[in-house]
Parts: sequence; C-alpha cells; structure tokens
Amino acid sequence: MTISVLIADDQAMVRAGFAALLDAHDGIRVTGQAANGAEAVTLAARLDPDVILMDVRMPELDGIEATRRILGPAYPAAHVPRILMLTTFDIDDYVYDALEAGASGFLLKDALPEELVHAVRVVAGGDALLAPSVTRRMIEQFAGRRPRAPRSATALADLTDREREVLVLIGRGRSNTEIAAELFIAEQTVKTHVGKVLAKLNLRDRVHAVILAYDTGLVEPSS
Repeated sequence: MTISVLIADDQAMVRAGFAALLDAHDGIRVTGQAANGAEAVTLAARLDPDVILMDVRMPELDGIEATRRILGPAYPAAHVPRILMLTTFDIDDYVYDALEAGASGFLLKDALPEELVHAVRVVAGGDALLAPSVTRRMIEQFAGRRPRAPRSATALADLTDREREVLVLIGRGRSNTEIAAELFIAEQTVKTHVGKVLAKLNLRDRVHAVILAYDTGLVEPSS
C-alpha cells in the first residue's frame, strides 16, 4: 500500500526538500504541494491524500484553520486524511489548538530525515505521532495556562469503570505496557480497552484521548 502525502508549507525550499526525501522511500508518494492553508484545503479535497504535512504558520489561511476545515463535517473527499503539523518550535502556542482541531501530532521542521519518514508511516497507520510521555508533558503546559471551556464529564458516561481507569492512565502519559503492569492485566487487553475508549468517545487517536481527559477534569495537571 502506497501512502499518498500532501505537503503544505509557505516555503518552497521546505516543500521541495520534504518531497524529495519522502519520494525517495518505497511506499510513500507525494501527490501535491500547497503554499498556503487555503490551497491545502482545495488540494486535499481534490487529491484525497492519506497524510498531510501541515505547517502551522502560513499566509491566507493558517494551518490550524485549514486543519479544522479539512477535518470538519463538510469535507468532500472520499476519506479523511491524517494531519501532521509542522512547527519550528518544540512547544508552540498553536500546537494545542492544532491537536484540538483534529491533527494527529506534530513534528519539528528540523527533525532528522528518518524521523520524518517514520512520522508519516506512523500517522498513516492510524496512530498518533507523540509518545505518551511527550503528549502529557505538552498538554500539561497548556492545561494550566490556556483557559478553555471544559467538556462535560457526561461525555464519559458510556465508559465502563475499567475503561475509565484506562483513560486516566492514558491521560497521565502511561504506555500500554505501563497500563498493563499497573492494572495487572495483559497488554493485549489494554489495547482492546484503548480501542473501545476511542470508539465510544469518537476520538481519532491517543493524543485526543489525553486532551479529553484534561478537558473533562478526569486528569489534572501534574496528577
């Protein structure tokens, strides 16, 4: 299976470099390049890529708003792509907003070539890019300083007690292996619970489970 990729960045050299790097790997094909967010939205609908590398800061329409539109209910393409945000800084004031908009993670622009290729494959496979500990550390930085309207805890009503326990541990940055050890259950059982949590809460991936855990007050910063 070939992973189709759309690159959205306002710097032509960045687009060209990423495209050359990705096209050099088997199983990955760059199908389009966009110079701004508005162009990214248009090309995404037309090209129907599996993954979009989306710069956070772009003219006409920034990467966050472009992400909202592409992942919104009016998106016309055959299937919804996975969006990987590109940022210059490791923790950026826009990153949390991008994740809330539905992005599946973020990648530094100065990442090593193999990190970029790995990120595209991971996101295309339906997983979130960020490691659990990195996810928690990043979310915590915003949870205390960025006021947001909290989501109602009733969103968690359909979870079983065990699934709620698993969500708490996801929010605390535990990996599946760590959750299995803490709850004294098999790792495969953890994977099953994680899948049910994501399905019941209509979440795209683990990153968004962490965000929900904070937004509902199920997990507090430094808890």
